[in-house]
Amino acid sequence: MATEGKLIAQNKKARHDFHVEETYEAGMVLTGTEIKSIRNRRVNLKDSFARVAQGEMWLHNLHISTYEQGNRYNHDPVRTRKLLLHKKQINQLIGLTQQKGYTIVPLKIYIRNGVAKVLIGLGKGKKRHDKREDLKRKDANREIQRAFKDANLGR
Repeated sequence: MATEGKLIAQNKKARHDFHVEETYEAGMVLTGTEIKSIRNRRVNLKDSFARVAQGEMWLHNLHISTYEQGNRYNHDPVRTRKLLLHKKQINQLIGLTQQKGYTIVPLKIYIRNGVAKVLIGLGKGKKRHDKREDLKRKDANREIQRAFKDANLGR
């Protein structure tokens, strides 16, 4: 699913730690000071995850810094936030996360049409050897690109 909006934050560690098999776009229920902080790019996706509780999807450990001009109306930076998905998608995710090793991780937060969206992915945890293979593959691709670049420049 392509993100057609202003990228706010990205969880690069998620693709390193998980094999992301499917992605879903979800809206977030936010307060006024939260959306202002998101527009100022004061968001941290590290260590955040999504979980289904009572038929609703919830995002845990997402850190949105307090808004500086928010005074007494400011929000709790790490409160649990509700994600807006279709019931069919939530039921599908419930079934898939019941399987061993699957979890729901947020990949990106972006703003589209003035609304904050989060791209969540269904991921299966990678083993240590899988991570090493990915690093080797990435290094090999980097060397190949460097060789092509040098060949095109006539070095």
